[in-house]
Amino acid sequence: MSTSGMERLVEGDAALGLLGFYDELDNRTGQPNGSIRDAVQPVGEPDEAELVAYLDAGHVLIDVMEAGRDVITGSSHRHSSGCSSLVTDGTWLWRRDFPHYVETHHVSVPGAFIEHVRSLNHQTPTITVAQFAPHYDETMPLVGAIYNWSTNER
Repeated sequence: MSTSGMERLVEGDAALGLLGFYDELDNRTGQPNGSIRDAVQPVGEPDEAELVAYLDAGHVLIDVMEAGRDVITGSSHRHSSGCSSLVTDGTWLWRRDFPHYVETHHVSVPGAFIEHVRSLNHQTPTITVAQFAPHYDETMPLVGAIYNWSTNER
């Protein structure tokens, strides 16, 4: 199911939201968040700097050794190295370069995510593997990851 260009997974009372998985970043259409060009806005949220800091402070789930460029400008940026690494706060999952697009191009951020971050006073929570593991195998096919959490195999 899709809500405001955001894919959500729901199991029981827990939900895992996906942020920053745009068509242009994977060179294929049908990504959970659609086209990044449709998400660009002239200005960001009033607390955009705090939202970016929250995203930057997320927990790295999968560290990908690669380099990428801003798909809108073609320039390198502060998250060029490891840009498609996966980061989480235990409730949401995003690409390592998503904060760059929020900060630089003011891409739209789902209201549910903004409310979540504000409810935590912009402080990234501590998470445990036990909290996130049940959602890993359900989420990874949506973002194209190939690591199977339950069997520890690629």
